[in-house]
Amino acid sequence: MAGPLAGVRVLDLSRVLAGPYTTMVLADLGAEVVKVEEPGVGDESRSIGPFQNGVSTYFISINRGKKGITLNLKAEAGKRLFLNLVRQADILVENYRPGVMKRLGLDYPALRAVNPRLVYAACSGFGHTGPYSPRGAYDMIVQGMGGVMSITGEPGRPPVRVGTSIGDIAAALFTGIGILAALSHARATGEGQFVDVAMLDCQVAILENAIMRCLVTGEVPQPLGARHPSIAPFEAFAAADGHVILAVGTNIWARFCEAIGRADLIEHPHFATNALRAEHVDELHAILVPIIRQKRVETWMKEMEAIGVPCGPVNTVDKVIQDPQVKAREMVVTVQDPDGGTISMAGVPIKLSATPGKVHGRAPRLGEHTEEVLAQWLRLSPEEVARLREENVV
Repeated sequence: MAGPLAGVRVLDLSRVLAGPYTTMVLADLGAEVVKVEEPGVGDESRSIGPFQNGVSTYFISINRGKKGITLNLKAEAGKRLFLNLVRQADILVENYRPGVMKRLGLDYPALRAVNPRLVYAACSGFGHTGPYSPRGAYDMIVQGMGGVMSITGEPGRPPVRVGTSIGDIAAALFTGIGILAALSHARATGEGQFVDVAMLDCQVAILENAIMRCLVTGEVPQPLGARHPSIAPFEAFAAADGHVILAVGTNIWARFCEAIGRADLIEHPHFATNALRAEHVDELHAILVPIIRQKRVETWMKEMEAIGVPCGPVNTVDKVIQDPQVKAREMVVTVQDPDGGTISMAGVPIKLSATPGKVHGRAPRLGEHTEEVLAQWLRLSPEEVARLREENVV
């Protein structure tokens, strides 16, 4: 099956991570995504490792299933060609600093004039309004500014970045949601719109419990390590051979206490309710640590699952990719690259019963599909494309 977004055309002017991740999701769901890159230069992530046989597997993993063209947007002929492509597109995605597209004469008002139904998505560090709008940003900058780093790590230790690029990825996913909402409106009304997503905004949006605690209590949240801020016990404990996460909700506290041989804790004046356990979490932690350390992770998993206590191991990445559940859900897939060979990567997490998505193949070489796209979208002949190439337009 082609996927739920079959027939949707996307012009992808983005580079590095946030924008390309957005369009990767659209491509996985069946959209025709055309990655537009500068001739002879391309997306800078083509030079970011790790490499396999000289090919950036990082670039392939987030640009899979796309077509690639080159286009000189600084040349007048290139701009005219681009506007013709816009007339055929449903969606445009870019992650330049605000103002760049306007200086090129290709901002949303200019493109709306040639295609009123266009969904134009701009993903930037700080958005297109506000005092920080002109600034550039990277993942760690917005993790820091958005408060995420301030609540990550161990108490009393320096700020720690989340181990994955949550600043970019959160923005990518919110941009995708915004695009699909705007596309639904455009299909119903014929009216496109401007989708403005800021990486900083997205970090604020995912603060969830932390921002509510601060707003409601005035208390400034601090790092808690591998511990839940308001449920106890709910953390990663050291077992005999690794770490196990135990998530003991209010209604299973008694069962948990009996299973670990400490029924005396059930009605303990410091632990009888979740609110009390959260208040005395350090005292409870000290009691549980030597108990949990006595058994292996797998043993705790079996014992906790038997009584309905949610639990799980703290897996290293090598164990994640070998996990039978991960394999069963096809969350590690492979693509074939003519130079890189067989390359494995994360699969598609959205499982649709009627129109499933899939990884539609490798990432494009720089400008690989220029002739194909210009022929299909604009009906240009090979000779016309060759002339444009000679003129450094494509």
